Amino acid sequence: MVVQALAFYLFAIIAVISAAMVVTVRNPVHSVLFLILTFFNAAGLFVLLGAEFLAMLLVVVYVGAIAVLFMFVVMMLDINFVEMREGFLSYLPIGVLVAAVLFVELAFVGGGWVMTDAKMAAIAQPVPADMNNINALGMLLYTDYAYIFQAAGLVLLTAMIGAIVLTLRHRKGVRRQNISQQVQRQRAETLEIKKVPVGRGI
Repeated sequence: MVVQALAFYLFAIIAVISAAMVVTVRNPVHSVLFLILTFFNAAGLFVLLGAEFLAMLLVVVYVGAIAVLFMFVVMMLDINFVEMREGFLSYLPIGVLVAAVLFVELAFVGGGWVMTDAKMAAIAQPVPADMNNINALGMLLYTDYAYIFQAAGLVLLTAMIGAIVLTLRHRKGVRRQNISQQVQRQRAETLEIKKVPVGRGI
């Protein structure tokens, strides 16, 4: 228990510090590196909770895909950070107002949150002895939380479509695939049959 407590405090402190560094450092590359460190420590916390599958997902999906993608995007984009810092003061009042509203909302939620023993018993579902945590997680997601899981998938699909629409650019002189034209074209438009004499070319 002492080793687990020390590991918990170690992972938790490093995760909180690295998460704060994500939003405070000026270099975006360093910010992404601190984000990766935060994900690794969060995965360590999942391992301490006995959720090895969630820890693996966090490392593989977030660290191996999303954070690396952020790194490449930040390093490939030619961003003028001097101009971004010059306009910081003009957006400061709006940022402070939004932060104050969010802080008040979080204070109301945290102050009004009450967790009774009955609610804890209703939420907590013990894992059977003959089932590992991966099977238990799958049974829980696709039974009790199936509709919420599907709704989360729809939200992600909407976000993906929105990102594609926002980044889509039509350029002149660039040939693009037109599915409707390909489906509607006739045989006469695509094939031409010629009778070639014997011993001669076309």
